[in-house]
Amino acid sequence: MGNRRFINQKLLRCGYTTGSCAAAAAKAAAIILLTGETVHSVSIRTPNGTQLTMDIQHPELYSGQVLCAVRKDSGDDPDITDGVLVFATVSRCASGIEIDGGEGIGRVTRAGLDQPVGAAAINSGPRRMIRQAVQEAITSAGYTGGLKVVISIPEGAKLALRTFNPHMGIEGGISVLGTTGIVEPMSNAALADTIRAEVSMLRAEGSRNLLITLGNYGENYARDTLHLSLVSQVKCSNFIGDAIAAAIEHDFGRILLVGHIGKLVKLGIGIMNTHSSNGDGRMETLAVCALEAGAEPPLLREIIRCVSTDAVLALLYENRLLQGAMEVLKQRVAYHISRHVLPETEIGFVCFTNAGEYAGTLFKSANADKLMKLWRTD
Repeated sequence: MGNRRFINQKLLRCGYTTGSCAAAAAKAAAIILLTGETVHSVSIRTPNGTQLTMDIQHPELYSGQVLCAVRKDSGDDPDITDGVLVFATVSRCASGIEIDGGEGIGRVTRAGLDQPVGAAAINSGPRRMIRQAVQEAITSAGYTGGLKVVISIPEGAKLALRTFNPHMGIEGGISVLGTTGIVEPMSNAALADTIRAEVSMLRAEGSRNLLITLGNYGENYARDTLHLSLVSQVKCSNFIGDAIAAAIEHDFGRILLVGHIGKLVKLGIGIMNTHSSNGDGRMETLAVCALEAGAEPPLLREIIRCVSTDAVLALLYENRLLQGAMEVLKQRVAYHISRHVLPETEIGFVCFTNAGEYAGTLFKSANADKLMKLWRTD
């Protein structure tokens, strides 16, 4: 497709979602079934208003039903479903438009996700797209009955092992996703949506307290050093703000963040998505903290020249300023995260490092010990 985005100093091509593929395949199959016409391509309109014309592959008519496929094109996004065939089988039914999943489409086994337990993991957005596309074919053909649509992705069961689906309670295949119908190149929207889905699922299972770990380091430290249970935990990677927002939206009363200083330091200047493309400021933040702790200009210049937080920590430790600087950073982190929760929400944090003689917890919020008791396993 022609849409492009300029991201990280590169001009990248957009793609289309599995939901768009499913809608186009379903529309083509419906047209063939109702009119007998040969279909080589169809056009659909995505929820964001983009008009897509997509090639149709493997059209087959058999036993009163039609099978068509569309090959997924993720553009320049590193999507694991890029290039897979998304099939739609359409047959007549008494009334309405029924949508279900076939081979390679996961089934929901846990509450709190976009679809109810037992349903095919075809999210609401793609379902609306499929229904709209098929209705266009019905209206054009003057058909008064109903149609049943079954979406399948034969490679889905294998691909699902590389996704969060098994962890989230979607079994047997992948999910059909997409809110806009368009895949933004190199975007993190899918991961942010996954985090929100995990938070929703935990709430549906009865959790009221949420442990947010900042990546693998945070998860390992929470489990192995702090001895915290990971039962009501979500790993947010860079998406700290999204995870906190999801917790608030789902009425979690207590939130505890556990993260390595390499990510958590960015909260000291209010950066809630810690990916480097959204800004850095680590050395500058630590330099300000060191200044408030009593650092002189020569040390501040050394800090600014550092390339990692661990290098800064080593300098602060050598100059006996580590504790003071971490106390300043703690206050800054507390201030910024408090602006992202409701007054009645209790939120705390633990910041650590794995390097140096000072390896372990660098600082923690005043309420961290009380909050950690909610997850203690020892």
